[in-house]
Amino acid sequence: MILYGLPDIRVKEAKQRVRSAIKNSGIEFPSRKIVVNLAPADKKKEGTFFDLPIAIGILVAIGKIKKTAIENFDSTIFLGELSLDGKINEVNGILPMCIEAVDLGIKRVIIPSQNSVEASIINDLDIIPVSDLNEVIDYLSGKIQIDKQIVYRNMDFENREYYDVDFSEVKGQENAKRALEIAAARIT
Repeated sequence: MILYGLPDIRVKEAKQRVRSAIKNSGIEFPSRKIVVNLAPADKKKEGTFFDLPIAIGILVAIGKIKKTAIENFDSTIFLGELSLDGKINEVNGILPMCIEAVDLGIKRVIIPSQNSVEASIINDLDIIPVSDLNEVIDYLSGKIQIDKQIVYRNMDFENREYYDVDFSEVKGQENAKRALEIAAARIT
């Protein structure tokens, strides 16, 4: 497999992850040369969330998944890191990617189940949580049904509490402030 389009090292490593995930999911990986073009070619590609879409592209190309059988295939995106055994791992930055997807007119996103709650605050997007590559294949082939993630439409970001003291008054200590923000975000 050859990747084009300014991939960083994590994207280049997708070759091994995708190949192993497909093989370990019980699917014969094609022995012919596979070229993956990550367009646009002038923008650097970073992150491991390209694994699942690359795998889906290969599976469509070899006929394991029929593109015509998938409802709204052109308005669906796939995001997720593959482990070598075919499991789909959580990825960072799922919320901004889902927000951008809605802005681009995407109607459905297939993401790791660990990311589904984070993405569930997005309106107008069907969020399909998946845990492994075989589950995605079975879902896209119509063999199984996966319930959409419930969208939390009752979250009220406008009427939030305001406090007299905040981090803008703390000078320096950027690492400590960041750690506290992450800890607070995980608690809520």
